Formats: sequence, C-alpha cells, structure tokens
Amino acid sequence: MFSRDRIQYKTPEQFRRMRAAGLVVAAVHDAMREAVKPGVSTKDLDVLAEKVIRSSGGVPSFLGYDIGNGPYPGSICSSVNDQVVHAIPSPTQVLEDGDLISIDVGAIVDGWHGDAAITLGVGEVAKELTALVSACEEAMWAGIRAAATARRLGDISFAIQTSIQDAGDYGIVTGFGGHGIGTEMHQDPHVLNYGRSGVGPKIRPGMALALEPMITLGEAEIVEDDDGWTVSTADGTPAAHTEHSIAVCDDGIWVLTAPDGGAERLGESLASLARQ
Repeated sequence: MFSRDRIQYKTPEQFRRMRAAGLVVAAVHDAMREAVKPGVSTKDLDVLAEKVIRSSGGVPSFLGYDIGNGPYPGSICSSVNDQVVHAIPSPTQVLEDGDLISIDVGAIVDGWHGDAAITLGVGEVAKELTALVSACEEAMWAGIRAAATARRLGDISFAIQTSIQDAGDYGIVTGFGGHGIGTEMHQDPHVLNYGRSGVGPKIRPGMALALEPMITLGEAEIVEDDDGWTVSTADGTPAAHTEHSIAVCDDGIWVLTAPDGGAERLGESLASLARQ
C-alpha cells in the first residue's frame, strides 16, 4: 500500500546526484540501441549492460533485487514480444528479425537510483508494432509534460491514459505502473497509467517519479510465468514498455534519464533549467 505521507522529497543537490545515476542508465540504452540485432541473445545484452554500468561508476539496481520470490539474476529486464516486463535475460533467448524487445535498466550511483526502459525493434519490424512502440513512448511523454503543470498525481495518470486511447485500440496493462524513486528504486507514490484527474497526492517540487506505461496490441490481461518474474500478455499479443525517471523542480521538469534532460521533447517552457 502506497502512502502520500511516505513520499521522499529531494533537494536540488540530491536531484543532481540522481542525475548521475540517470546518465548511466542513458548510456546503457545507447549501448542497447547499437547491440540489438538478430542473432544476439538477451544474456549478451545483459552482460553488456552490466559492463557499461560498472565502467561508468554505477552498480546495477536490478541484480539481486528481491521482492520475496528470490533475487533477480540480471542487470536488465529483457522482455521480448508478448513478454511485458521483468523477463530474465537468457543465453537461449535469441533475437530474431521482426521482434520487439523492452529493455528496462536501473543503476545506483552514490546511493541514488536511476531507472528507465525502452522498447526497440529488431531488424525489420511490422508497421503495427512500430505504431505500438510510438504510442507507448508518446504516452510516457504525455505524462511527463502533464507533470509540469499537474496539481495532483491523477492528472499524470489521466494524461497517460488519454494519450494511449487517442493513439488506438491498445490494451493498458493495469497490474503495474510507475513509482517514486530516489534512495530506493521503488518508493511512494505508485503512479497508475490510467485514472481520473484531480485525485491523489499533490504534485510539488522535490518529487522524483518514474513514469512507465505498458501497453499491448491486444487485451490488457497479463499472466506471470513460472520463473516468478516474467509477466506476459495472456492472449500472446506483443507489448511495449517505456520509462523515464523525472524530477519535479521549481521551474519545470528535469528528465533525469534523458541525455538532454528532456529539453527537446518538453521545450523551453516545461524543461527545468536544472539540466544545464
């Protein structure tokens, strides 16, 4: 159960420390964009991700993370096609032309966390899958833009939901969502990817949130695999997952896991000057 009374508010200096972790995560995603291709295994990607994290002065957030079902064995979650989130990297899961892969990664630098996810196409991808990824990414940015002017957390959730529904007939996964982030990877508040505006905790400077819509090409229902981690669509249709960690600053939003701090997508009126 999430409580608005347990939200961790950060100082500008703490946001700068979180930015260091965010840039490590961004570096991993850059490496993944280069490495994802047919014939590469998800374990290959995991090994590369850990190398980038550690060589950048970070520690993998996911490796050894335990929520009661045993420690997670990878540095990334590598979810392919109908796998929505939390799929474990494997040497036997080899990418093929036309696949989609969601790569979720977290890094810790000096005790502060960064967390972000991207969904990438492998080789030549069907147009409907490209549209799925675009809809998921735009929904994330709709939520980020809403955070700059939102009064309540529900305003962000409503913006994400509205963006998805405007993009097409996609399933909105309801069992998972975004979260607060800071000295722990998962903190209050829980951020739904759907809901009513005007409800929930007040949005105020000092909040750090990870926004992460998850959508499917079919129905929204999900199932958990026997490994205790991997979550897949119940109907076997492909899924997409995107995520950024953001800081709510006095003068706008700082996208901590985007190399440019969110300047290009948000514009000067919404992007915090803290990124400079």
